Amino acid sequence: MRRFLSAVAVSVLGLGAGAVQGETLADALVSAYKNSKLLDQNEALLRAADEDVAQAVAALRPVVNFVAEAQNSDTDPDTFGADELQTTFQLAVQWTVYDFGRKRAGVEIAKETVLATREALKDLEAQVLLSAVSAYVDVRLQAEIVSLRQNNVRLITQELRAAQDRFEVGEVTRTDVAIAEARLAAARSGLAAAEGDFAVARERYRAVTGAYPGNLAGLPALPKTARSMEEARMIALRTHPDILQAQRQVTIANLGVEATKAEMRPSITLQGGIAKNVDTDTRRDSLSLSFNQTLYAGGALHSAHRAALANKEAAESGLLQTTITVGENVGNAWSALEVAAASIQAGTLQVQAAQTAFEGVREEATLGARTTLDVLNAEQELLDARATKLQAEAQRYVGVYSLLSTMGLLSVEHLGLGVPTYDPAVYYNAVKNAPITSPQGKKLQRILDKIGD
Repeated sequence: MRRFLSAVAVSVLGLGAGAVQGETLADALVSAYKNSKLLDQNEALLRAADEDVAQAVAALRPVVNFVAEAQNSDTDPDTFGADELQTTFQLAVQWTVYDFGRKRAGVEIAKETVLATREALKDLEAQVLLSAVSAYVDVRLQAEIVSLRQNNVRLITQELRAAQDRFEVGEVTRTDVAIAEARLAAARSGLAAAEGDFAVARERYRAVTGAYPGNLAGLPALPKTARSMEEARMIALRTHPDILQAQRQVTIANLGVEATKAEMRPSITLQGGIAKNVDTDTRRDSLSLSFNQTLYAGGALHSAHRAALANKEAAESGLLQTTITVGENVGNAWSALEVAAASIQAGTLQVQAAQTAFEGVREEATLGARTTLDVLNAEQELLDARATKLQAEAQRYVGVYSLLSTMGLLSVEHLGLGVPTYDPAVYYNAVKNAPITSPQGKKLQRILDKIGD
């Protein structure tokens, strides 16, 4: 298992002899987008919201019912066989002609809900892409950590052999050998832990992209973000899906208030019907116009209106809080980038100094001026410095994409991945008018088949 993980680590880093260009970060992002079940789930939920618009539009149209009724009546209970069977066919039409905008408000609420759901889908897309970047970078990082740990084991093995040789000629004591043996055991333990972390990173990569990583290419140049934190905040306030979704929810709440007002107003309904009695061969046509006004409903209508006002207030507060949260996230992401950049700069100096110190201590040890413990300590400091720098570089790389996400710009389109994306307008346009005719139905079926593929 350890040899397998080591071989995979070499493959991931592209260090094998004659290694060809492997999977790029763009490939991983495309795979994550195509294979995300989370996106599939929420695209389906968006289509369900589209159908809510169709149902709201259908409520504006007349309802036509066909009723067939057979009724048996006993005209003379004292006489056997005096039953009379009457069969009636009826075609009834009911249409709300005017309701002071009650159903129109329902249509607008459904439309705004669709737009809000689209923004939620954009936010999920950013999460999926950020997870792919994080998984890609983490696999490379853990592979490099495994490589460092392998070098550490080899180096300490050499130090142990040297200590054993010096012990045999009496230059060092048994204590020096024991110290090297203990450090080798610790190094092997660290290698095992690193290989475990690498295996975990591979599993996460598979969960995000749909396949295990192979020969991963080097990291491409970072995308551009913003020149300052304030610029990043201003962009986020204009483009972040959470803010745009919260704005839609405020609009929905306002429409909800108007809808509760309309519920208190009258409605005018047109009813018509054609009924025919098959047994008597008689036909009765009817047409009526009714005016309906609720005078008392136990306070339910006014309670619904007060609830709508409360929901409006909650939505407005939610928008303000979302704005604050998005601004905070931008600030946190920007600060994290600055910390990572400073860590890289300091880590570079630390690695250089630790390398110089290690080489000096090892040379002095050959002259008898340093102990085995001194050499091992210097080597451990060099290992820690290299690992810390690698982690800082990975943190900064992922941090740039995290900043893009907080700005509302982490999307397939903005990154220019060149992959066909889900177009929410296609399905919406096909169903928004509640189609029932055959040509529209076939068009809708073709869209569903395409989505299924």
